[in-house]
Amino acid sequence: MLVCGNTILEKANKENYGVGAFNFVNYEMLSAIFEAANLKNSPIIVQASEGAIKYLGIDMAVGMVKILSKAYPHIPVALHLDHGTSFESCVKAIRAGFTSVMIDASHHCFEENLKETKRVVEVAHIAGVSVEAELGRLMGIEDNISVDAKDACLVNPDEAEEFVKESKVDFLAPAIGTSHGAFKFKGEPKLDFDRLIEVKRRTKIPLVLHGASAIPQNVSEAFLASGGDLKGSKGVPFAFLQEAVKGGINKINTDTDLRIAFMSEVRRVANEDKTQFDLRKFFAPAKAFMVQVIAERMDILGSSNKI
Repeated sequence: MLVCGNTILEKANKENYGVGAFNFVNYEMLSAIFEAANLKNSPIIVQASEGAIKYLGIDMAVGMVKILSKAYPHIPVALHLDHGTSFESCVKAIRAGFTSVMIDASHHCFEENLKETKRVVEVAHIAGVSVEAELGRLMGIEDNISVDAKDACLVNPDEAEEFVKESKVDFLAPAIGTSHGAFKFKGEPKLDFDRLIEVKRRTKIPLVLHGASAIPQNVSEAFLASGGDLKGSKGVPFAFLQEAVKGGINKINTDTDLRIAFMSEVRRVANEDKTQFDLRKFFAPAKAFMVQVIAERMDILGSSNKI
């Protein structure tokens, strides 16, 4: 059942659990998300970045989600635009059938970020669509969003309170120390949970954790065994994700882990049978591994059996 993002996250906020927001770039990834949700009786947020939309085509992305939503009518699912870079991009997604959008104006000053977010909120709320915004800046790369370490900064709780009050945004992604992509931390991971708790106390709305890939050991080992190279990267430990949920995070973005899991199986099949060219022989095990990874994440975040 395709619903507004608020339908899913307001419940998660009230009951203090996290919901995975899983990115997809093809049918196999999307289908794996729905299968895991069915297995775990979990609500889901499926999200497409502007890069994914360019690759798939916006009508194809929306169409696949609608078809799978009808196939699994008991699963609450929101279709979310991840990192919309402009007002126009958000409006395009809303018109196409997205039920939730993110306007990422975090690279602007506070005043400009607020101005752009208010514009999107005004249009989205008329259409019954929820809106996410971001405060502070994350390091790393997310499609065409790149932020150097020297430009990254953590969210200011005073600004977060003002931003939410003035913009009327539905959920907020506060920068608390994570970064995009697989190559996150130099040394041990460290997130500012005290800052998170203060932002939650002041805003009281669902909060979002970006840069939340965990790179679990089984996924990392499978990727390395297939000939991949993660360059010693470290993700966000499961214990940190659970602590973030306790501190007020309700939407947890997950993309990198699914890509690594997918490619580890594609490489494994290619290595084991160099004569193989049947795409189904590559994609079926890749999809099965993603289902396993997603289902485990639902248990970790607390969304299992929350339908």
